[in-house]
Amino acid sequence: MKISLDLLQILDAIERHGSFTAAAVALNRVPSALSHAIAKSESDLGATLFLRQGRRATLNEAGRTLLEDGRHLLRAAGELERRVQRIADGWEAELRIALDAVIPVETLFPLLKNFYTAGHSTQIRISGEVLGGTWDALTTGRADLAIGAPGDLPARSGIATRPLCTHSNFVFAIAPDHPLAAWEGPVPASELLRHRAVVVADTSQELDARTVGLIEGQDVLHVPDIRAKAAAQVAGLGIGHLPRRLAVPEIAAGRLVEKTLDTPRTPLPLHVAWRTRTGGKAQAWFIEELAQKKVIDELRLSL
Repeated sequence: MKISLDLLQILDAIERHGSFTAAAVALNRVPSALSHAIAKSESDLGATLFLRQGRRATLNEAGRTLLEDGRHLLRAAGELERRVQRIADGWEAELRIALDAVIPVETLFPLLKNFYTAGHSTQIRISGEVLGGTWDALTTGRADLAIGAPGDLPARSGIATRPLCTHSNFVFAIAPDHPLAAWEGPVPASELLRHRAVVVADTSQELDARTVGLIEGQDVLHVPDIRAKAAAQVAGLGIGHLPRRLAVPEIAAGRLVEKTLDTPRTPLPLHVAWRTRTGGKAQAWFIEELAQKKVIDELRLSL
């Protein structure tokens, strides 16, 4: 390759420091070495890079174009060096986090801000998962860390887990024009069975899919996420539980009504879980932070 990082560093130093001599001092090299490197590069490229007037040399249009575009490569190379060094020190290049749908992604933003402010630049990739899919993301290697993994740990090795909190802040809500809206008193399971349920589809790829609050034989409308579930229930397409944070505004606006059930929904235990065989310092940082009472309280309040 005719364009080297060394050439780009020389051009950058000359442009920033104003002369070959000053650039040589900044690079801890002698001026003649810089002149030789520039002359060889111009010969290899078949193009001059400087306008030479006496002992003064300034970048011409070709040289300036090479420098401006080349600075992107210098920054990328510098970042690559730092990432390699961090990986060698135990910091992952990327940490993949599976976030269960019951936890709003915005809840993680303060945690992410603290991570970046501390100078950690491991790239973070967050994926949304549902029910068994959150566990499945760990067991299939799609994620390194899971936040809000619900229910019981699957019988798989290589996963560690810790209780996070219990989610009981659900509201059974239906559209005002839904047939169940006129039901007086707690609604029995036998009546729920007669009506379509709106559910967010489990995202498991290998583990058995899980369901919560469904009755065997009940008609089901599967939707892609929790906000789509709320919208479908507002549209009168079915019934189901919603997180109180989503249900309350719709109830206040008259688009949903809250009903009580004969058999209340069982609280859902949520966990922090992680792969034990691939963990690095970024994973350890998040695991430690997610054990802090303040962080747990904020997550619980967001549910």
